[in-house]
Amino acid sequence: MTNPFEDENARYLVLVNEENQHSLWPSWLDVPAGWSVAHEEDTRQGCLDHIEENWTDIRPASLIAALGGR
Repeated sequence: MTNPFEDENARYLVLVNEENQHSLWPSWLDVPAGWSVAHEEDTRQGCLDHIEENWTDIRPASLIAALGGR
């Protein structure tokens, strides 16, 4: 079995949690608790492009807030 997160032919979602952390997620799997869809079903590359464009600061949101937005 291939890794479902590395299948170039599969369809994916981009998920985001309350810490603004992003995740590539196979579209056929249920969205786990604490995560919501930030980018609807797309190709793997389309989702990776979305993550690259929108998750520019990988620090958790709580850390950014604790540092006063720095």
